[in-house]
Amino acid sequence: MADAVGENRRCGFIAIIGATNAGKSTLVNTLVGAKVSIVSHKVQTTRMPIRGIAIEGDSQLVFIDTPGIFTPKRRLDRAMVDSAWGGAKDADVVALLVDAVRGIDEDVSSILDRLKDRKSADVLILNKVDLVEEKDKLLGLVTKLTERIPFKQVFMISATQGDGVDDLKRHLAAAVPKGPWHYPEDDISDAPLRLLAAEITRERIYKYLHQELPYAITVETSAWEEFKNKSVRIEQTIYVERDGQKRIVLGKGGETIKRISSESRNELSGIVGHPVHLFLFVKVRSGWGSDPERYREMGLEFPKD
Repeated sequence: MADAVGENRRCGFIAIIGATNAGKSTLVNTLVGAKVSIVSHKVQTTRMPIRGIAIEGDSQLVFIDTPGIFTPKRRLDRAMVDSAWGGAKDADVVALLVDAVRGIDEDVSSILDRLKDRKSADVLILNKVDLVEEKDKLLGLVTKLTERIPFKQVFMISATQGDGVDDLKRHLAAAVPKGPWHYPEDDISDAPLRLLAAEITRERIYKYLHQELPYAITVETSAWEEFKNKSVRIEQTIYVERDGQKRIVLGKGGETIKRISSESRNELSGIVGHPVHLFLFVKVRSGWGSDPERYREMGLEFPKD
């Protein structure tokens, strides 16, 4: 890690927490100015805390995009929710992101109850305010939320449009503690490229198969080889739980897997800056959701029964 010099330097970890599909990954990507986390309309796509890094003035902001918090039903669900709260535990600033359209649902209410245990609540962010036509409803929602938790600051934003994000970023830059920077100035994430590559492919799978496939699917980068001409060969394995799911991923005549591979390869080539040769394999691994090794590959702790 690299330290930045200067008396005015600030650096801090900011946990973005919220219910599923509140827009956490989109917000982190917007704050960083680059894609560091998977974005999908399918809920529960972020499985582990991903750190995005941004510079605002003399401050280095390390954003922790946590998995959505919801009522867990499976072992994987529990691991994801535990990971989300773990990301918030040691953060310098905790920001609660609430979908302004959905308002206070059961998941948001549960998060508010748990936030009461913190010594202080930091930031409330209402997202998707551009989709709310009656603006009086926004003020009413803020009133209800701040009655539950006395947030220090409230922001109304649209993560997709960027509205209000600059003001939020400036506030966070002033809120993090003074201290040296933890990462080199040009870093935008601490996630290994192998992990990011797997997340990109998983995002493409959800893009095309979000109706057909459940969450019992994961992607692992099994090989990464760089050649003298700077091109990269990447091998990835897509794990599913049943043969029927494998046929869905492959598609008729292999058309679906080809489309997923093509789009993932193009995005990875842009990130790496060199040609990428991507090879995807689909394997059936029944009950992978109970395999501790798969959890380690995803950066999650295996929850005990």
